[in-house]
Amino acid sequence: MSKVAVVMGSTSDMPVMQDAIDILKGFDIEVDVDIVSAHRTPEKLFDFSKNAHTNGYTVIIAGAGGAAHLPGMVASMSPLPVIGVPVKSSNSIDGWDSILSILQMPGGVPVATVALNGAKNAGILAAQIIGSSDKCVLDKIILYKEGLKQKVIEGAKSVSGKK
Repeated sequence: MSKVAVVMGSTSDMPVMQDAIDILKGFDIEVDVDIVSAHRTPEKLFDFSKNAHTNGYTVIIAGAGGAAHLPGMVASMSPLPVIGVPVKSSNSIDGWDSILSILQMPGGVPVATVALNGAKNAGILAAQIIGSSDKCVLDKIILYKEGLKQKVIEGAKSVSGKK
């Protein structure tokens, strides 16, 4: 069974990152959550990043605000796919500092980056990565996407008055 690590720079990121946790649990994917600060707990960051693949993780979702070095630092030390979630924090410059810190990675150190506060999409992307080799998860993603389609169809009916 696949397992996803959801890490964030501080507890203030939890309200945003909860969306990733919820979506992964909805797909019955095991999730471990932790606080790993790139600036305040670098030793913990190094240990987590270097050992994530041997600890059974398949994908890492890393959320951070402000300078947002966490996703890139994790990606620099782990062979696993890393999905970065830029978080608009209280000390942020409208979230652009976080977005650019995660998005503008140097060649050779990729971080898949979702929208500002886009933890839900990070969870879905992690599930899709796992679903590429796990048919059970893939089937759940297909059902989820069908549900999205049906919501749009029902919404269109309610707006147009057509049945």
